[in-house]
Amino acid sequence: MSTVAPPLSGEYVADPEHSSFQFAVKHMKVATYRSSFDEVSATLGGDGESLRLTGRAKVASIQIKDAHFRDHVVDGADFFDAPNHPEITFRSTEIELGESGEVSVAGELTMRGVSRPVTATGTYEAPVEDPIGNTRAALHLSTVVDRRDWGMDWQQGLPKGGDVLGWDVELTIVLALLRKSPA
Repeated sequence: MSTVAPPLSGEYVADPEHSSFQFAVKHMKVATYRSSFDEVSATLGGDGESLRLTGRAKVASIQIKDAHFRDHVVDGADFFDAPNHPEITFRSTEIELGESGEVSVAGELTMRGVSRPVTATGTYEAPVEDPIGNTRAALHLSTVVDRRDWGMDWQQGLPKGGDVLGWDVELTIVLALLRKSPA
C-alpha cells in the first residue's frame, strides 16, 4: 500500500452513538455468534506527519441476553474474566493511509491482561464538515485474532466431532470520529 500524508490533524474522539466494536465467532460449526460492546471509546491524534489511535471497551458492556451465558463469558475465567480485567484496550504503533482510502493499523491489543500485536485493515473517510460546523472523519477496520492468544482457550467437543466454538474471532471496529475543538 502506498501511503499518503495523513489528511487528519489534531485530535478526534469517537462519537459513541455512531461507533461500534463487534465480534463474531463460529458456533457449533453451523452458525456464527455475533455480539458487540456498548461502551467503547477511542481517540485518534495526528500532527500532519503521523497518526496514533487508542481505544478501550468495557467488557461488562457486551451485549448478551442470556444470564447464564453472560456470566460464563463476561465474568468467568474461561473468557473475559471482567472482575479482574474490566477493559479491552488498543494502542497503535503504526497507521498507514493509502491514496484510495485504504488503511492499515498495527498496534497492541490487550485483553485479560495479555498484550499481543495485531494489524487491522479497512478504509478511512477523510474529514468533512457536518451541518452544524463539526469536523467528522471515520475508520472502518477489521481483523481476525485467535482467542487462545489471550488465554481464552475454553472448548467443548461436539458429539460427532468438531468444536463447539471456533478459535478465530473476527473483530470489526467502526469509529465515527469527531474533531475536538482546539483549547
